[in-house]
Amino acid sequence: MIDYNIIDCHFHPAFDSETDINWFASTGSIEHQINILRKAGISQACGAPVKNMNPISFKEISKLNEFSLALRDSHPDFYIPAIQIHPRFPDESCREIERYCGSHEVRWIGELVGYMMGYGAEYATNDALTIFRTALKYNAVVNFHCNELDIIEKLSKAIPDLKLVLAHPGAGKDDFLARIALVAKYPNLHLDISGSGIDRLGMVRKAIDVAGMNKIIFGTDYPVNNPAVYTHGTLLEDLTHEERTAVFSTNFLHLIQR
Repeated sequence: MIDYNIIDCHFHPAFDSETDINWFASTGSIEHQINILRKAGISQACGAPVKNMNPISFKEISKLNEFSLALRDSHPDFYIPAIQIHPRFPDESCREIERYCGSHEVRWIGELVGYMMGYGAEYATNDALTIFRTALKYNAVVNFHCNELDIIEKLSKAIPDLKLVLAHPGAGKDDFLARIALVAKYPNLHLDISGSGIDRLGMVRKAIDVAGMNKIIFGTDYPVNNPAVYTHGTLLEDLTHEERTAVFSTNFLHLIQR
């Protein structure tokens, strides 16, 4: 029995074969996806659909966002909506933020996965910064996948009031230590624990020791990864009840407050 409210900030809901990013089998219906997350002990989940693309128009991005809103409406007790933007379409992306974060009160952007969606690591270009300044107007959080430390740092410095969540601890010890050092350095930068890293015993403890318990956010990257690895891995870490509660839910809830 898991006696915690657990919110997964890093879910990629699949609504067709192109948005199903499970490596080995069909992810199944959205009801099945939600049941799997609940079985792993997760109370709610947030995150935007992704797919491999090199879009020629913003319509492909809009389709993902329309699904997110529909999923919020059909499963409001579980799904916390998130949207995608695209740095190659700055005007359309800004209007999308104005629509979803303004009219529909969406508070989460991403996970942005540029290497899949046709823009690489363009998170600190002039066009990207224009988009993110619009996100700041609506107090939205940006969850982004980036391996380039200089780009992470440039973005964190460029808009110091923008709430950023860096996806994934990193694949190796040195990578993790470098990433968590940046999270500690910049007050607006946080880390989600999805992807690689959680299997290294003591990773969450070390992240809190370096960056503070309010900077670490729970995420799974389901359906790529097994969500139970993250719930039970976090439960096994040498954390206080207060620290574990912060990672599991309260840090996320604090970020999405207006």
